[in-house]
Amino acid sequence: MTSDTDTRVLYNAECPVCSFEIGHYRDYAEARDLPIRFDDLNGPERAQWGLSEDAAARRLYVLKDGTLHGGLDAFLVLWRQMPRYRWLARAVALPGVRHAASALYDYVLAPLIYRWHLRRKARARA
Repeated sequence: MTSDTDTRVLYNAECPVCSFEIGHYRDYAEARDLPIRFDDLNGPERAQWGLSEDAAARRLYVLKDGTLHGGLDAFLVLWRQMPRYRWLARAVALPGVRHAASALYDYVLAPLIYRWHLRRKARARA
């Protein structure tokens, strides 16, 4: 059961990279009964997020305390909720590291994964 104070993660379960990584976080959170909920953007839960399928597929989103976080900020919020990953959140949040990691995610990783997502969808339609 989730509450309004839970951390919610919106991710693409059809993406092999996304489902592998977020699946690991989900398993970790469930094993420790952490208040984190994982929503597949391909399911009915996406409507609650107020994001189109296309927007949701472009990056990771996390909702915490009524605030929507996207991209690297979403990862930082998620990692801070999991004891094993708090050190990673602290390290990546350092000023120089955060800037470089954000640029890498926003301009390289997220667009690459998104284009891969579009190719998978096009193949499925063909």
